Amino acid sequence: MTSSSATTTVARRVTTRVSSSTTTHIRGGGGVVATYVFLTVMAVLWLVPLLWSLYTSLRPIADTNKYGYFSIGGSFSLQNYINAWNQGGFPTYFLNSVAITIPTVLLTLFFASMMAFAVSRFTWRFNTTLLIAFTAGNLLPPQVLAAPLFEIFKLIQLPYWLSDSGTLLNQLAAVVIANTAFQIGFCTFVLSNFMKAIPMELTEAARVDGAGVWRQYISVIMPLTRPALAALGTLEVIFIYNDYFWPLILIQSGNRLPITTAVNNLQGEFLTNYNLLAAGAVIIVLPTLIIYLALQRQFIAGLTLGASKG
Repeated sequence: MTSSSATTTVARRVTTRVSSSTTTHIRGGGGVVATYVFLTVMAVLWLVPLLWSLYTSLRPIADTNKYGYFSIGGSFSLQNYINAWNQGGFPTYFLNSVAITIPTVLLTLFFASMMAFAVSRFTWRFNTTLLIAFTAGNLLPPQVLAAPLFEIFKLIQLPYWLSDSGTLLNQLAAVVIANTAFQIGFCTFVLSNFMKAIPMELTEAARVDGAGVWRQYISVIMPLTRPALAALGTLEVIFIYNDYFWPLILIQSGNRLPITTAVNNLQGEFLTNYNLLAAGAVIIVLPTLIIYLALQRQFIAGLTLGASKG
């Protein structure tokens, strides 16, 4: 009788534990399903405008006028892309964007990595204060400093063989300087956190072997920071390439504007061909999409590695 009661008690406990475990598994599974549903819905919402622009760009304006923008039917062609490329002057604007983006990204990562190395590997009086000052610069919207920066660039005198305006205005270098200044804070913050996770013993061992500060920076820290640099480089290319504000403020000549302004050339005075505008928008977004897809593995690895170390 006692043995039977003990057996019954044990069976009840086992059943309770199994039931509790099953309930927890179901709840956890429900959470995973809800997460996947949410992410799928958000991905679709992000992709719908891009896919719709691609669909519209492939349709002739005659079919759109006949069937409407939200109808499916008619013919497809690449004529809108040819017209947008020729009418919008995309080759010139694209070269301007390249001349702005590449120097800006390289200068930003170089200066930010040096600053991050200083605040993460050395302890001195104004270490934290300087890092906060760099990061605080990102709290100011660019619109607040647009007028003062415009006046400063207008007062900087340059020889006419270097600048046809005699100042720093209306020069691609002005956009490079402005973007570099505004992006250094964010990159310094990210790289400093990443470098703090690198063991101090590495730089101490290099110092014992006679390596100076520059040798520690170039040969020890920078090779270990490549994943973070790849992730930041991808983000910065997208940020700078898509920037519309600073070129519009600092450049007056139309032939020096970046590719993000080329869509304005596709708008008619009395009538706008939205199929043509969609083709131009797709042309503009293609370089950043290709860069992201090409560096997707390095981008995700950099973010994941930084998160696991932090």
